[in-house]
Amino acid sequence: MSDATSAGLMEKQAALSQADVRQFWADGFLIVDEVFTPDEVEELRAACESPAVVNPTQAAGQDTQTVHLLEITAKHPAFLHLFKHHKIVHRVAALLGPDIQLQHSKLAAQAASKGKGGFNWHQDFAFFPHTNTDLVAVMVMLDDATPENGCMSMVRGSHKLGLLNHMQDGCFTGSCQEAHVWQEHPENVVPLPPRAGGISIHHCLTLHGSGPNLSGRPRRGIVFQYRADDAYQLADAVWEDTGLMACGQRRERVRCDAGIIRLPRSNRYPSHPFGNAWNQEGLLAKQNS
Repeated sequence: MSDATSAGLMEKQAALSQADVRQFWADGFLIVDEVFTPDEVEELRAACESPAVVNPTQAAGQDTQTVHLLEITAKHPAFLHLFKHHKIVHRVAALLGPDIQLQHSKLAAQAASKGKGGFNWHQDFAFFPHTNTDLVAVMVMLDDATPENGCMSMVRGSHKLGLLNHMQDGCFTGSCQEAHVWQEHPENVVPLPPRAGGISIHHCLTLHGSGPNLSGRPRRGIVFQYRADDAYQLADAVWEDTGLMACGQRRERVRCDAGIIRLPRSNRYPSHPFGNAWNQEGLLAKQNS
């Protein structure tokens, strides 16, 4: 088999079907199992446990706290390779187009202790609004995800509702304040249980969260937030790996959706309440603000 034929076969095997794409845009999320082999998963687990990624203090904290360890592509070459892997990128390209950037990467781990962990309902877009909503998160599972160990749950179709309220008293909370969305229609709340080596993909406006780990077993995943090349970030942090090209090229264009976006005002960033991505003021304006 020629190299070109082999590459074409790999691309076809890693692509989403038309039915997959329709399901994603209908539901706001998708599960694909058996994307990576058990050997590949073991290599990623070993990378996660290396001192370059998690120091002893952080490792101890994983027992009782949910871990979101950002900039993981800068901590180990295994993850720098993974975010560009054809098994992920060819699937994301079916949703975002051929020119794709990384917005951030992280290790997301449920607390391993029984009854600990969990994460409130939220939309990713609320944290880092962009000029358009062509962003998706891919989670590569390192352990089987189950309702017992705190797998993510999604609200089916919630990406069609637009940006929901995550503010209290004028400040960003990180948690959606519109509980009626998941309480009034519990039939739309769907647990996502990809197995180790599988992936989940969800839209940046899909409402999601996770309950505590009731099993005492680990639930770890590597998360890559991808954005279309023409989606320009308006607020929150610019991380060390923000803007890395996953595939395609920079077109030097910005595409803007119609509408008004509420920016996440918070005290997390000392330079500006909207984070270091927000740089819309000159020196004189800052001095007089």
